[in-house]
Order: sequence, then structure tokens, then C-alpha cells
Amino acid sequence: MTTTLAPPVRIGRAAVGALGMLAVATGALESVVTPTLPLLQRELDMSPAEGALLSIMLLVTGALITPIAGKLGDRYGGKQVLTRLMAVVSAGGLVSALAPNLPVLLLGQVLQGAMVGALPLSFILVRAHLPADEAKVAIGVVSGLFVGGGMAGTLAAGPVAEGLSRHWMFALPTIAVIAATLLVNRLMPHDPPGRSDGAGVDWLGLLLFSGTLVTLMLALALAPDIGSRPLVLGAVVVVLAAFVIAWVAVERRAASPMVDLRMLARPAVWKSCVLTFVICVGTSVAVYLVPQLFAVSDDAYGFGASATAIGFFLLPGAVAASLAGPISGLGVRRFGSRAVVTTGVVMMVTALLALAAVHTQIWHLVVGKVLIALANGLCVTAMVTSTATSVERGDTGIATSLVLVTRVLGYAVGVQASGAILTAGTPSGSDVPAESSFVTGFVIAGVVTALSLLVVRTMSKGAKA
Repeated sequence: MTTTLAPPVRIGRAAVGALGMLAVATGALESVVTPTLPLLQRELDMSPAEGALLSIMLLVTGALITPIAGKLGDRYGGKQVLTRLMAVVSAGGLVSALAPNLPVLLLGQVLQGAMVGALPLSFILVRAHLPADEAKVAIGVVSGLFVGGGMAGTLAAGPVAEGLSRHWMFALPTIAVIAATLLVNRLMPHDPPGRSDGAGVDWLGLLLFSGTLVTLMLALALAPDIGSRPLVLGAVVVVLAAFVIAWVAVERRAASPMVDLRMLARPAVWKSCVLTFVICVGTSVAVYLVPQLFAVSDDAYGFGASATAIGFFLLPGAVAASLAGPISGLGVRRFGSRAVVTTGVVMMVTALLALAAVHTQIWHLVVGKVLIALANGLCVTAMVTSTATSVERGDTGIATSLVLVTRVLGYAVGVQASGAILTAGTPSGSDVPAESSFVTGFVIAGVVTALSLLVVRTMSKGAKA
């Protein structure tokens, strides 16, 4: 006698709305640091390199959590894992809100990084409880609301931090996350656990990858002091090499590796990873340097912008980033992935070098940031699309996860390197970096991004509609 599983409970608009509210709240909480980073650096007496570390900590944690969240969701059910992740995020938001110093704030950001695994789990829940056509619409709604929450956080963080305090800019979206999580828990039915591959989670690989990322960030942070502490930096580099070697060895032998490195042997995949890394390095330099340049005193060479004004100036770039995905998708279908990536790279290189040459007016920075955000979205979306369509259907998740992990690595390296450049360019006894350090950062980013064209020209043109 055979038994059949009961069909999953169909969810209504209220449950999808609860997931949307959670997406808005997490998007807002994720975005509050970028426009207020100069304010946080002043209040917590951070160097540019320390500020760079703060700005990437959440994303680095997310890169570690995301590959694990899906496996845990399959094993224990998406709703259970999502609500527990949100409990960690809420704890992180409260730690950030109460943080008296940088180490505690870094801890809060580490815990908040669990939110990066929330969107994939939300998509799993939607697909489990809705027909395919309705699920596509719901996923689009939730994704759009996450982007909208990020824009709201970018705009609201400055006024809240300046009108109330930096503590409230973390506390308010955290309260919204807690409320939305309780609503999801109430309205979303439990989904049955999926099939487990029996191999378990690659905890050792996760631990070694964590050590690799943390050591890499530490090496970049110490780079400006290489003259005074060469032995310390050398020791960190040796530890970094040891972590990388051990991680590669573990991933090659793991039954269910966190990252399947064998996939990197495929030309389409390694080219996508290299391009994504280089393009995200270029993007992240602008993401970090532009707000810093806005905040430099107008008595020097900057604009003395407040956190509120910085959020307003960054908003057009956030809008451009949200539009880049759909535009890239249409471009890939019509012209192929290589044409879209080439366009994005040329646009980004032009914008970065233009910012190095001309940054004396606010609109120079705003337009440059818009072009860079648009170019990044065009390139990364095209890379993910190209990778997903170049491998077997069963390998799609593995291949695209490699690209997404590479994206995080590129972003982290670019931001931390930018912070190191500003720290090295800050005269002794001053807290204002030399203008030449900004120019250096933009030029290096432009040159590095331009080198990606050597790989782009070897890509296949990609499918056209």
C-alpha cells in the first residue's frame, strides 16, 4: 500500500504580504550603514580602514550563511529556518542599536548578516504554497519590496541618526523585522521538510571559508601599516595561505561541499567568476569612496554633506541598481551576454576614470555613482544568466552560487582596499585623507575593471532571443 503526501496548504495575500513586510524591514536594516558611514566613523573614532570593515561585515556573513540556509531549509522546513534566522537578525539589530563601540557594532553586523539567507527561504516558501504562475508574481513582489526597503533605509537612516541618534537607525528597522517575523510565523503554514541528500552540511568547509575571509580582510586592513609592522602582515599572509589551502583540500573531498570547486574547471564558470570578482571590485570602490568624498569638509575639497544629504545623493544610484536587473535580462535576450557585459564594463571604466578626473561638483558624484550602479547590475545579472544557461539544469544552483560568492569576495576586497588607500593617504595628525588618495582609488578601480575586457572578449556571445 502506498501513501501520498497531502498537498501543501495554499497561502493567501496576507501571508505573501507578511513576507513582503519582512523584505521591506530587512532591506531597510541592511542599507542604513552606507549613507551614515562617515557619521559612524566620527562618533566611534574609526579609521577609513575600520569603516570599510564595518561596511562589508554584513555581506561577508551573508556569503557564509546563504549556501547553508537552503540545505537547512530542505532538512527542517523553510518556515522554521526563516524564523530562526530572523531571530538571529533581530538579535544583531539590537546589538548594533546598543553598541557603545566598534567591536560591539561589528558583532551586531555579523549577526545581522543572517538576513541575506532570508530572501531565498522566502522564495522557497512561496513556491511551496502557490502554483507556478502565482509564485513568479509573488517572488517578484517580495524582491521588489526588498529593494524598496533598501531605498527607504538609505533615505531614512540619515534623518533618524541626526534627529534621534545612531542607535535608533538600527533600532527602528529591527523592531519592524521583529513584528514582520511574528506576522510571518502566524500567517505562513508550516512546509514539510524536503528531501535531504544525506551528506549533511559542510561545517568544516564553512569554518575554513570564514577564516579565509576574516584573514583576508585583516591583511587588507593592515596593508597601510606594512612599513611599521611588516612581520605582522607577513604572518597574516601566511595564515591566509594556510586557510586557503586547507579550504580547497576540504572542499575537494567533501561529499556535499559548501562550494563545488570542480565546477570552476568549466570555462564558462571560471570566466564568469573572474569577471564578477573584478567588476565588483570596481563597483565597491565607488560604493565606499563616494560617500566619504561627500562627507569631506567643504573647507577642504569636499562638500561637508550630512548623513541625511548623503542618503539623498545616493538614492538615484539605488534606483539605477534596481532597474539594472530587468534591463540586463532584456539585453541578454536580444543581444547576448557578451554584448551586455562589454557595455557594462566600458560604462563602469568611463565613470570611474571620470570621477578621478572631475569630482568638484555634487552632480559629478551622483551621475558617476548612477552609471557605476547601472553598469554593475548589467554585468552581474548577465554573468549569472550566462552561467545558469551554460551548465546542466542540475548544476545551475552550484554554478550560480559560485558566481554569487565571488561577488561578495570582490565587493569585500574592493571596499577594504579603498579603506586602506584612504588610511595610507591621511596625513599624520589629520582625519581628512588627501584628495590624491581618492583619485588613486578611482584610477586603480578603473584600470582593474578595464582589464576584465581581456576575459570578456573570450566569452561566447550568449543566447539571443
